[in-house]
This record gives sequence, C-alpha cells and structure tokens, in this order.
Amino acid sequence: MSALADEAVVLGTLKGISRTLTGKTVSGTTIARKRAVFYNILDYAVSPAKLLTSNPLISVKWKTPKVAEEVSPRRVVNPQQAAALLTSVEKAMDQLTAFFAVMYYSALRPAEAVDLTADEIDLPEAENGDEWGWLCLGGSALAVGADWTGNEKRRESRELKHRARKAVRPVPIPPPLVAILRGHLAEYGVSPDGHLFVGERGGPLSESVWPCLAEGPYGGPEQGRGSLTARSARPYDLRHACVSTWLNAGVPAPQVAEWAGHSVNVLLRVYAKCIVGQDDLARKLIAEALSPLQNPG
Repeated sequence: MSALADEAVVLGTLKGISRTLTGKTVSGTTIARKRAVFYNILDYAVSPAKLLTSNPLISVKWKTPKVAEEVSPRRVVNPQQAAALLTSVEKAMDQLTAFFAVMYYSALRPAEAVDLTADEIDLPEAENGDEWGWLCLGGSALAVGADWTGNEKRRESRELKHRARKAVRPVPIPPPLVAILRGHLAEYGVSPDGHLFVGERGGPLSESVWPCLAEGPYGGPEQGRGSLTARSARPYDLRHACVSTWLNAGVPAPQVAEWAGHSVNVLLRVYAKCIVGQDDLARKLIAEALSPLQNPG
C-alpha cells in the first residue's frame, strides 16, 4: 500500500484500468466505473483500515475521459426495422419474440424483461385489436455471475434501477404488444415461478441467446447499411428505440421519463439527438402563444 504514495504508481494504475488486455482503450463509461471502484478501495485503505493517510487519487492530476451519454440516432431502429426483427425472431425462435417485443414496445431493460412475470401483466379483456394493457414492473434480474450471487445462480433479483426495493413502475402495453403477449401466454405459458421467459433448462433466460439480434440478417438486404444489423447490436437498443418513438410522437417528457424509469434531466440529455420531426409543431405552438401580441385587440 505504501507504493500508492508514489504518484507514478497511481497514474500507472489509472492507465491500466483504461486499457483492455490487448492494449485498446476501453469506453469512457468503463473507465469511469473502474476509477470509482479504485477510489473507493483507496478510501477504505484510509478509513477504517488506516493503511494510508489520505486518498492519493485526490491529488493526482488525471482527467477522466468524458462519458458518452447521448444515444446516437444511428443505433435507434425505425418501426420498419423493428417489425423485420420481430418477424425474423418469430421464424427462428418464436418463444423469444415477446422478449424482444417488450423492450421495443414498452421500453423494458433486458434485465427487466428477463424478470417479467405474469403477475406484472394486465391485459385487456377485449380482443378487438385496439385495446391497451399495462405492465406493473417490480424488479429486474441482473446477470452478475454465479461467483457473486451466493446461491450459485448467474442472475440476482433486485429492485428496479434507481427505485426503492418495493417500488413499482407502470408502463403501457400498446395493442401490437398486447397481441404478442396473448400469443406467447397461449403458446408457451409461464414457468412454475411465473416468469414469461425461461432458458432451455427451465432457469432464467441466458444472455447467450441475445447475439442473434446482431448476427441475423434482420431487415433484409434491401435495407443496406441502414439495416438493423448495422444499427442495433444490442437488445438494449430496442429500449432506446421505444423511448425515442414516444418522444417523437409528442408524449410529454415527464410522462416518458416515468414510463422509462428515468429522471426528466437524464431523459432529455440522453435522447437529445433522437428527438426529431417536432420543429413544425413547436413553431406552431410558439406562434399561437405570440398571436395576441401580434394582433392586439
């Protein structure tokens, strides 16, 4: 621990956490996360361990790389590409169609989709094709590895992100997703513990099945470089597409933030570049607000 009093050692450590084993620079998000862990370890060495007199990171001149928080429009699929994806998944592994659909239509995080149970789904009684339902999400199942869960399971059930343990987040189910969930429940039912999506051996759905999202020729050759394969390499990007669709449809940001489980500040910062097509509506609203000043009396 005494070696950490040498600034060169601390800087070397920071350089090390900024590289992969092959020497490539990792993302800003990864560097920021690892630096935070390093900082906390050194804080523990100061107190209560009392192995250091002060945290050496405080005095080291090292600038953490900026974290790219904004979602690139290139990673947001359009409705046609999303439809092509769901059609391809239905043909290849129909039991996963609803899994991808809840992320695209209701903005679930992958860990929330994995943990989705029948008790959290409220479907309308009518089957006329235009009725909405509701999801009442209460938890997520994060993949943390069997070495860390304490029960030899790879996933750990936790509360919703940024929410209290017993908090529930309501999310609307649009009619297309209502139909998909009805079909899934009728065809595959639920696991003994009520989960919609399970692995081949009956346990939690494994992320090993997710690469199909990036590898399959979803969208078809006619889509060229704009195909879903090029745009969306992660299931999480379907959530981005859903939130972007809500914002571009004109749904107020506070409502979108509530459904997506964000704060309004984070929502607008992350999705700023994905909000398009509302310029004309914004100008019209401003013109209407200013019309009494332009035409007094």
